[in-house]
Amino acid sequence: MTPIITPRLKPISARKSAILSVLDIGTSKVVCLVARLIPAEPSEVLRGRTHRCRILGIGHQRSRGMKGGAVVDMDEAENAIRLAVDAAERMAGVQVESVIVNVTGGRVGSRHFKAQISIDGRAVGESDLHRVLEAAAAQTERDGRAVLHALPTGFSLDATDGIRDPKGMIGTTLGADLHVVSCDGAAARNLMLVVERCHLDIEAMVSTAYAGGLSALVDDEADLGTALVDMGGGTTSIGVFAGGHLTHVDAFAVGGHHVTMDIARGLTIKLSDAERLKTLYGTCMASASDDRETIAVSQAGDEGDHVSHLPRSQLVRIIRPRVEETLELVRDRLKAAGFAAESGRRLVLTGGASQLTGLPDVARHIFGSQVRIGRPLGIQGLPESAKSPAFSAALGLLVFPQVAGIEHFEPRRQGLLQGTGTDGYISRMGRWLMDSF
Repeated sequence: MTPIITPRLKPISARKSAILSVLDIGTSKVVCLVARLIPAEPSEVLRGRTHRCRILGIGHQRSRGMKGGAVVDMDEAENAIRLAVDAAERMAGVQVESVIVNVTGGRVGSRHFKAQISIDGRAVGESDLHRVLEAAAAQTERDGRAVLHALPTGFSLDATDGIRDPKGMIGTTLGADLHVVSCDGAAARNLMLVVERCHLDIEAMVSTAYAGGLSALVDDEADLGTALVDMGGGTTSIGVFAGGHLTHVDAFAVGGHHVTMDIARGLTIKLSDAERLKTLYGTCMASASDDRETIAVSQAGDEGDHVSHLPRSQLVRIIRPRVEETLELVRDRLKAAGFAAESGRRLVLTGGASQLTGLPDVARHIFGSQVRIGRPLGIQGLPESAKSPAFSAALGLLVFPQVAGIEHFEPRRQGLLQGTGTDGYISRMGRWLMDSF
């Protein structure tokens, strides 16, 4: 069976400006950004970037109709997206027609493929690179999986490995390593469908872990080996970067919302109150003063809500086990995939749930490595509220067009993700007529 391929983005010219819109659809929030990409001089820290990003409009909305990164209610998800896009359009003064979307749910995962071709002792040309990548891509066929990224991670020529660009080199056998990131086709289709119901075209779909890495990592970290952990509301996404490439992606449906649920259950309070307590007083590191400090908690009782005062240590005892469980899941998944050593030197935590006080200290204890909080790098015009780790994935989607050219797809062999019933101009016109009259 031919693998399903999500829409492929045409790389942006390094010499041209462009206005770009992106949509971060998470379990806890929906963010729409409209930005102008302006050609920039090369940077030593962010060498892969060809443009500066200046934010023109931002729309931020509480997410609805999403669970574990996947769509569970089409109407509610559509409404949340429409509100976020409308706010960004009003601020930017432009109409959003197409977006780059992130993918978090649908069992996102990685597979690596190798292929070799004979080049008969001549210099490697562009057609040879195309042929060897084709041979690697031919192995990616899996029922029901949608291909998000197909990234060449290295080439070999005869006995020499680790070649970044073999063009012009002479040898007899050319090899290629291809890293393919995919997710469940049904999850990708439903995400596309809900976006298209908002009268928006999808330019590309990007793994959340990849987007977070593009936003929050400096080039040295991507070269030397780093695990980026994007801790969202309903999911935790893992991206391993080494040798300047994305080498592994994983995700599981545990996130910051699970901490909120634990607090609500443990203290018998409403979810909204639990979220407030987590934000204001939440920490996963105990201190000597926790037993003396008290927090006001509005608890539900037979005679209505009443306020009680609890020691802060009780909140720490609820939060820490869930945080440890999440980080141990990350550690165990990296170990099972064989990337524990490659990513063990440095851990970068990003995403909204990474802002919990004391989280880096717990991570250092569990991983035994350097840990830092990753925030968006090199973006201009951001309001203070959007400079936090919660916006790393959304801002990474703005960086993606600058690196989209390294991906490999062959449209003649592989079909685009279709079948949502909303692909064409005629159907969009039909929807507009039905909505308008």
